Amino acid sequence: MIGCNDGPEQPDTAALPPPVPVMSYRILATHPHDTSSFTEGLEFYQNTLLESTGEHGKSKLIRTDLASGKALQEVSLDPKLFGEGLTVLNDTLYQLTYKENRVLVYDARTFNKIGELPLKGEGWGLTNDGKSLIASNGSSDLFFYDPKGFTLQKTLPVRESGSVVLNINELEYVNGFIYANQWQYSYILKIDANTGEVVSKLDLTDLVNKVKATEPWMDTLNGIAYDPTTKKFYITGKNWSKLYEIQFGN
Repeated sequence: MIGCNDGPEQPDTAALPPPVPVMSYRILATHPHDTSSFTEGLEFYQNTLLESTGEHGKSKLIRTDLASGKALQEVSLDPKLFGEGLTVLNDTLYQLTYKENRVLVYDARTFNKIGELPLKGEGWGLTNDGKSLIASNGSSDLFFYDPKGFTLQKTLPVRESGSVVLNINELEYVNGFIYANQWQYSYILKIDANTGEVVSKLDLTDLVNKVKATEPWMDTLNGIAYDPTTKKFYITGKNWSKLYEIQFGN
């Protein structure tokens, strides 16, 4: 019979990219975290924890004692500024602002402000690979900047199994990979810093649900820091009461 149809055409599943693997993790310890801190950036520097917090009139740059959660040193931002991600490169600390188009620059050892740089568009997360500053703006792209003048070097689209990744937020660069929070999601993505491909991800839904069950006022998961000395990750969220020390698996 001409034009015989054996049934509806089936999708070519072999052509679909496989889902990325989900990493395992273990919570090794918990540490106190100031619930007034609307966490936007988190990073270790010289064995101490640095944190950038947001919200107008409440934004700060903080050097924190990990054991107690208390501030060892802090700088309040101008009330007109909304603090965002931070990173340290060559003993210089860079702190993004949200919609104010400014990057605040400090001496990382003293917190003395040494200048400002222009920022085009919104500032969300910030990290560095030892050469370039790497920023997010809530889109599906990462932006590599020259630290001297914050001029754009390249834009890196981020994809997961062929699909666009949304809401890229806080960032941490570790050994060729960028770990990223997704705003309003309970995931941490592990992104190849060269290709922009998500190679695996951490699903922290159980932890987030546990946190919100006991303290429902707490905001979204946000904040990733890596201690190169202990090789441990530390995560928290906006206004969370705890900072979690985590060991990532494969």
